[in-house]
Amino acid sequence: MAIAIRKPDEIAKLKRAGEIVGKTLQYLQNEIKPGMTLKEIDALGEAYIREHGAEPSFKGLYGFTGSVCTSVNEVCIHGVPDDTVIKEGDILGLDIGTKLDGYYGDAAITMAVGKISEEDEALIACAKDALYYAIDAIKPGLRFKELTKILEDFITQRGFVPLRDYCGHGIGTKPHDEPNIPNYLEGKPNQGPKIKNGMVFCLEPMVCQKSGNPVLLEDQWSVISEDQLRSAHYEHQVAVVDGKAVILTEA
Repeated sequence: MAIAIRKPDEIAKLKRAGEIVGKTLQYLQNEIKPGMTLKEIDALGEAYIREHGAEPSFKGLYGFTGSVCTSVNEVCIHGVPDDTVIKEGDILGLDIGTKLDGYYGDAAITMAVGKISEEDEALIACAKDALYYAIDAIKPGLRFKELTKILEDFITQRGFVPLRDYCGHGIGTKPHDEPNIPNYLEGKPNQGPKIKNGMVFCLEPMVCQKSGNPVLLEDQWSVISEDQLRSAHYEHQVAVVDGKAVILTEA
C-alpha cells in the first residue's frame, strides 16, 4: 500500500479545491429551508461549485446522478437527490466533492432542518465532535489504525455505534485513494502504516444509534443502518503539515 506524500504546491491545490467544498456547504446551510426538494438543493450546490471555477466531482462518479449526496434522516450516506421534500424536524446530510486543476476536495455535514429533537442534536454532535477530536489527535508516527480506534472509542463512549463497511480515505489526484480509514477497528491498533507529514486524507465518522450494520436501499446508493433509525455523518479533508493536521475543507 503506497500512501502518497504531497508536496507543498500540491497541498495548496488541494486546499483550493477543499475551500470550495467548505464554502458550498456553508452556502447550502444558509439557503436550505423546509419545503425544498433534494433536487433543488443539489442544483443549488452544483451551480455554486461551478460559479467558483470547480467541477462537482461526484456527478457521474461511479454512476452517481447528483452533485451533492443528500441523505435525509435514516439515510447515513450517499443519498441520491430526488423529489423528496424536506420538512421541519428533518436532519439532512450533505456530502460534496469538487475537482479543481486536477485535485479533489471532499467534505460533509449533517444539518438540522428547522428545529430538531434533542436526540437528533446529540446524534449530529457525536459525528461532528468525533471528527474534530480525531483531527486534533493526528500527528506523524500515529498509525492509521490507532486513529480508527480513536474514532470508534469516541463514538461508542457517546452511546452510538459507527456504520460498518464504509470509511474515510486518502485523496489527491483521485477522489478516493489509499489508505482506507474505517471508523471501527479490525485487528490491533499497533499494526499497519503510520501517518507522515505530507499525507492528505479524509476522515468521516458515520454514526448510527443501535446497529452499525449497513443496508443498501433500492436505489443502490442510499445506505441506512439495519436499525432503521436516524444517523449522522461529518467529514473533513486534512493535510499533515509540520507535525499536525490542517483542515483543507473549511470555508
